[in-house]
Amino acid sequence: MNSEPTFIGKKIKMLREAKNISVEDMLERTGIDAEFYNLLEEDKEIPALGDLIKIVRVLGVRLGMLMDDYQDEGPVVNRAEDMVGHSVIRSRNGVSRKITYNSLSNRKGNRHMDTFTLDVTPAIGEITLSSHEGEEFLYVLEGEAQISYGKEKYILKVGDSIYFDSIVPHHIGSASDTQSAKLLAVIYMPS
Repeated sequence: MNSEPTFIGKKIKMLREAKNISVEDMLERTGIDAEFYNLLEEDKEIPALGDLIKIVRVLGVRLGMLMDDYQDEGPVVNRAEDMVGHSVIRSRNGVSRKITYNSLSNRKGNRHMDTFTLDVTPAIGEITLSSHEGEEFLYVLEGEAQISYGKEKYILKVGDSIYFDSIVPHHIGSASDTQSAKLLAVIYMPS
């Protein structure tokens, strides 16, 4: 469970209610577990990126809308010292892992891509693949990443990248049992 307040869940609940979407409809359309979703709306959990994308598709909003506090219309400069990440500690289907999402585009209004750095700890247990609309580009900054894509697995080292269709079931994780991996992620979702 995440101990830091994120308010993503409150935004999801507010948007869901404003669009007259029931919790049951949201669960049916996203395929997200009911117990997890209820914790999410209470800001006691943060969804994985794949779940977030499914949620925003149902809500008809951009991914960044859930993470944005304010928006700039011009260029957005992010300073390293100002980065604030959202850490997610997840235990699902016996798998425990921590991912920290650092948005690099959260203040840019009317954007068509969402950019993040992802700090991924080694997964403990069997991984679960997820899918969503759109495309992803991942570039390894530190460590080694393992990308499961359909039935294939790819080990990426520092400087390696992968670009794929997100509709194919996939998983992003550390390739190591002991060390984290840091990736740059660019996610595009068609309107």
